[in-house]
Amino acid sequence: MFRALYDYLIKLSAHPKSLHVLAAVSFAESSFFPIPPDAMVVPMVLARREQAFKIATVCTIASVLGGAAGYAIGYFLYDTMGEWLIGLYGLQQGAQEFQDWYAKWGTWVILIKGFTPIPYKLVTIASGAAHFNFLSFMLASIVTRGARFFIIAALLRVYGEPVRAFIEKRLDLISWLFLAIVIGGIAAVTLL
Repeated sequence: MFRALYDYLIKLSAHPKSLHVLAAVSFAESSFFPIPPDAMVVPMVLARREQAFKIATVCTIASVLGGAAGYAIGYFLYDTMGEWLIGLYGLQQGAQEFQDWYAKWGTWVILIKGFTPIPYKLVTIASGAAHFNFLSFMLASIVTRGARFFIIAALLRVYGEPVRAFIEKRLDLISWLFLAIVIGGIAAVTLL
């Protein structure tokens, strides 16, 4: 089912209203939709490389706004809709781990989790359920989601089709490497 949906989103990336569809997918993925917006970002940027950063901007804004909706689900509806969504994707253990990490690390958890392949919907719903500071959540989401989509857009704009296969096959690896760089940078700044 998800593969058919993924393929359909790739087809929609060529539609004249694809930016609107991308915004809807980015918003929905942040709280309940199973397919990440990357499925549309990659072919859209390759088809319109001069609009790479416009595409990344639309994706980031919609994703962060969708993150606010996911946060609201966790904050106000965790016992009903939040638990159901997390259970639907089999993320119960991840939600508990996130809340434990949040209790210990706060904002750093959102910054780090936003760069990883861990579903963003887990971060948004669990942040709301943990009653994490909303302003801090939104700022961390802007940083992490923006970095993710702008890096992908920049790589595709500069290198084009050859980097597409690399990104599609190794998106998780790229996310973990970027996370290692961020943690290394934070550690360097903290220690200096």
